[in-house]
Amino acid sequence: MSEAMEQLSPPIELSNSENKESFDYVKSMELPDDDFDYNQPFYNHIKALWADDGIQECFRRSNEYSLIDSAKYFLDKIDIISSPDYIPDDQDILRCRRRTSDIQKIEFEVRVPLKYGGGTQLFWMFDVGGQRGERRKWIQVFDGITAVLFIVATSEFDQKLREDRQTNRLKEALTLFEEVWSSRFLRDSGFIVFLNKQDLLREKINKGIKLEDYFPEFESYRESISTDEPDYDYRRARAFIKDKFVSITKKSLDEGDKTANDYISYDASENRGRECFYHLTTATDTDNISKVFQDIHTMIIIWNLKKISIT
Repeated sequence: MSEAMEQLSPPIELSNSENKESFDYVKSMELPDDDFDYNQPFYNHIKALWADDGIQECFRRSNEYSLIDSAKYFLDKIDIISSPDYIPDDQDILRCRRRTSDIQKIEFEVRVPLKYGGGTQLFWMFDVGGQRGERRKWIQVFDGITAVLFIVATSEFDQKLREDRQTNRLKEALTLFEEVWSSRFLRDSGFIVFLNKQDLLREKINKGIKLEDYFPEFESYRESISTDEPDYDYRRARAFIKDKFVSITKKSLDEGDKTANDYISYDASENRGRECFYHLTTATDTDNISKVFQDIHTMIIIWNLKKISIT
């Protein structure tokens, strides 16, 4: 935020000139490594800056630059985190973020319900980075994939990509989803779309941030939701975003509309008979995610059994 304050248009200044020392301290810091000693002076400077109205204004304009979603969560807890005996709780851990790079393989086993034969099912999950520079690596794991879990940050409808500062993040997600959905390497794979960060989407919509400012077609969007229902504006927004993805899976693909590249190969067949399921998720809500993953485990087991003609 200290860097963004000077880069925003118009730029933002500190409201309290006495915080200039803290501002300069943070600006002069090199990016800390894993062994960085977060001493008490560091925490004092951060606490002083977070209380400054200029920094708060910069935070309110965070859609204009890249800032992790959990910034406010951790900065609000600065007194707790700075305690010498601080131990992260589950929510602290869930809100930590590390950018995915390369391809990470995770192996785990899940019990198969007795009605599907019992025993255990071995899962291989490949976590791939969504950044543009990471996508050409995907071809290494596309072949033989049973299901694609496509995760969308729905709350980022008003933000731009870190890579180019021009492209809308949600529009980029839609473009990427169409490319992956259309890949011939995934023609037999099921798709599960996580419409994630529903809590932040609701918060933005309820604050009055208008989806139609970024997706003009939303203004005329109609959904069978009563205007008397609680959170009507949020419910309408989430339905609109889901329908944007649904429309991609329903339209026939004209091969002439697509240009092959080195990480996606398109399939122009009109109907591949695949399934795509959607889940509204909040990744930091453990109960929500636990239920979703139970459903997903069951779906993937069923898909596997269908492939070997057991169901």
